[in-house]
Amino acid sequence: MFDDELERSAETLITQARAAGLKVATAESCTGGLIAGLLTEIAGSSHVLERGFVTYSNAAKQEILDVPAEVIANQGAVSESVARAMAEGALAHSRADIVVAVTGVAGPGGGTAEKPVGLVHFAAVRRGRATLAEARRFGDLGRHAVRRETVVHALDLIRRQMAP
Repeated sequence: MFDDELERSAETLITQARAAGLKVATAESCTGGLIAGLLTEIAGSSHVLERGFVTYSNAAKQEILDVPAEVIANQGAVSESVARAMAEGALAHSRADIVVAVTGVAGPGGGTAEKPVGLVHFAAVRRGRATLAEARRFGDLGRHAVRRETVVHALDLIRRQMAP
């Protein structure tokens, strides 16, 4: 289902997280569960992946992750504020040590001048630490490529949060 490069990357992450005794959760919008799906391709992932939240709609973000409606209304679903709220909400609603959250415009439609296709906001948090937020503008690479690049960067953020 996933290419060899992604699977090797996920396998390394699972091995490292398991050795460190860390649990991971995902809060996904534009990837629709691909990050959690990739992690579960790896044998032994049940020792690391605590849970995944697929919150594609604004209502799901609000109901499941407690993202404030006013944040979505004022900043838009594709924003740093929403990514941060998703990560922090997933941490509060899980037993994970680390959470990564993603929200973006995968395309082919839906982009605007301010929020073009390929814009993805990320947030990652480790329990007891400050939330890290980043944005990437992958460009209009096509839906599949934007989502793949989002998964790659999400794994990198998890790794960064694993560092002591």
